[in-house]
Amino acid sequence: MKRTLITGFPRIGEKRELKKALESYWSKKISIEEFEKICYELRKKNWLYQRDNGIDFISCNDFSLYDNMLDTIVMLNAIPKRFRKIDNKYEQYFGMARGYKESPAMEMTKWFNTNYHYIVPELSKDMDFKLDSSKIMSEYNEATILEIYPKINIIGPITFLGLSKTHNGESSFEYFDRIMPVYENLVRKLSELDKEVHLQIEESIFVKNPDDQKLELLRIAYNKLASVSDNVKIIVTTYFEHSVEATSILADLPIWGIGLDFVYGNKNIEALELLKDKDIKLIAGLIDGRNIWINDFRKTLSTLNKINNQIEKDRIIISSSCSLLHLPYSIENEPYSKIKKWLSFSCEKVKEIYLISQIFHSDKLSENDIILKNEKLIKEKGISTILKNEKVIKKIKNITNIKREGNYLERLSIQENMLDLPEIPTTTIGSFPQTKELRNLRKDYKKSIISKEEYEDGIKKYIDYCIKFQEEVNVNVLVHGEPERNDMVEYFGEMLEGFHFTKRAWVQSYGSRCVKPPIIFGDVDRLKPMTVKWIKYAQSKTNKIVKGMLTGPVTILNWSFVRNDKPRHDVAKQIAVALSDEINDLQLAGTKIIQVDEAAFKEGYPLRKENITDYEKWAVENFKLAVSTAEKGTQIHTHMCYSDFNDIIKTIEKMDADVITIENARSGNEILKIFKEVGYKNKIGPGVYDIHSPRIPSIEEIEEQIRLYLEIFPKKQIWINPDCGLKTRKWHEVQKALNNMVKAVEKIKTNR
Repeated sequence: MKRTLITGFPRIGEKRELKKALESYWSKKISIEEFEKICYELRKKNWLYQRDNGIDFISCNDFSLYDNMLDTIVMLNAIPKRFRKIDNKYEQYFGMARGYKESPAMEMTKWFNTNYHYIVPELSKDMDFKLDSSKIMSEYNEATILEIYPKINIIGPITFLGLSKTHNGESSFEYFDRIMPVYENLVRKLSELDKEVHLQIEESIFVKNPDDQKLELLRIAYNKLASVSDNVKIIVTTYFEHSVEATSILADLPIWGIGLDFVYGNKNIEALELLKDKDIKLIAGLIDGRNIWINDFRKTLSTLNKINNQIEKDRIIISSSCSLLHLPYSIENEPYSKIKKWLSFSCEKVKEIYLISQIFHSDKLSENDIILKNEKLIKEKGISTILKNEKVIKKIKNITNIKREGNYLERLSIQENMLDLPEIPTTTIGSFPQTKELRNLRKDYKKSIISKEEYEDGIKKYIDYCIKFQEEVNVNVLVHGEPERNDMVEYFGEMLEGFHFTKRAWVQSYGSRCVKPPIIFGDVDRLKPMTVKWIKYAQSKTNKIVKGMLTGPVTILNWSFVRNDKPRHDVAKQIAVALSDEINDLQLAGTKIIQVDEAAFKEGYPLRKENITDYEKWAVENFKLAVSTAEKGTQIHTHMCYSDFNDIIKTIEKMDADVITIENARSGNEILKIFKEVGYKNKIGPGVYDIHSPRIPSIEEIEEQIRLYLEIFPKKQIWINPDCGLKTRKWHEVQKALNNMVKAVEKIKTNR
């Protein structure tokens, strides 16, 4: 009997093989044949690992060259018009993701409340929806050659539409009747593959308070899909939260299985009554697919017993809570550390799923050595002294001030006099290109190949270059370029107590972009200034203002793997206190503008409306606590990217930053209209070009963008900047783009 399932597996590779292959292919260092071979070897390795470690339902089509939503766009032939004439399928595919010649890339945003980015489908009436199943068929055939008969993963029709956008104000769900025949055709085609084919259809839009329209479309869609073929066994999967409403619909449909998340969707237990007497398999997501701590077997088995009270054992399949895409590959790649024994990455989660399944179907639970060993580790972690810092706990208890002095208008008057900036000032978000030489410099220093003096000389030279370049193109407010920083979260965590850093635990963020999230395992404390030295040095090289650059408490929290023995808001507060001390030290060193980035503020939002108020309250409080030491004359900037601000604009106002810079270039200025509608008074810097694309915007293109901004906001309220940091770009791209940006501003000011 088949008892184990993985929702999806990481594709970036144990050593980031996909990242390296993508970048080599894009730079024409390897051929398409070489690129495809590397991708096949990655798929093969993933499949064989799961098979050899007890997984019964192994996925295909969870692998993607860039993004699964982009794959679905191709599968449905939902190609935007500007890319349709590209004959080469790879150029077309990557063109949609990264931009192609004069055609800008498609919008990219966060996948639910994760740090993974997906390509946002653009729907239009001129689209000719039709099936392209070549990728699915190819991967399925590859697996069967290895004698693996995988389940096939696809994104479901309602989730696809719910995460799409249109350009003329129509509802994306008006396209339901046009894409459903394509999905039906896919099921029909899959039925020809074998006597029994399992199809996992992901419909996680239903964890977000689905309305009646979505629920009715769910009923229609899966009645249709389940009736196409008896030998295609449809599993409808949700994750990241509960989906009780959807389960109430699906329970009465002729599908084979339902996947539910019992780690982050506690209320899914309530949905089991709906499945009690049904002939439907339950894929129970019990192993955490989003955090890196070992599973508490006793706790998981207790949940399983609650499930078993409603659902018979032979109907329960043990699974990950979601795709393991959000986790690093394996702890085997990590050196010894005090916390390593408590960690579990993707490969270890696979083993946990198999062990839980074996134990669950055993009659001797209390005598099981595996449980006893696991229980010892869990207990040891719970009482460990390395998790607690009494000094931090006492400091948190004594906090009295959680917001800065003065209202915005009072601060604005003081700041304008002190800063003396021109009309429509220009700046960048913070980072400049992370060159190979820079990465090697940091690497050599960490390995003690070069001395501290040699390392610091290299950092100073890079800062000198950044300052000189910005002065040459006449940027108004400068940045030091962040050459000392490997990552905007990792850099700070390395200087804070309570953080652990891995060596090779990479996670895909989008395409070839990978991050190595820190692990917050204990109480957070700042032992010394973290940024003052380099900001002070940069300021000494110019008469222009250099911004201090910090990552905000909510973003550090949301971009880390967080301890699971303390509430997240308490961890965020500890980080906020550390940052408030840093801001005070920056001020004392003469820094006049300090940017506290909250790029992941929206990312942490609960998926259920009923949980949002609590999150907003503590997230805003902790941002305010972080900047509470800022004097009235110190201008506080924040940066937010890839967010839909429509439902959080009031919360942004409560944060009360003096200037907010935002990702905007891919959104068609829809974001700005939201700020206008609510009468946002503080200053705003909408991104004028997309930094995730190698495409360089012309002066005229940026000028047109700025003119559109000035139709929405008065010029005294506007700052001009790129969408985000420039670390992923090449220097020649940055130099041309920033030069064009500044010239566009100068033309605007001359011609108005």
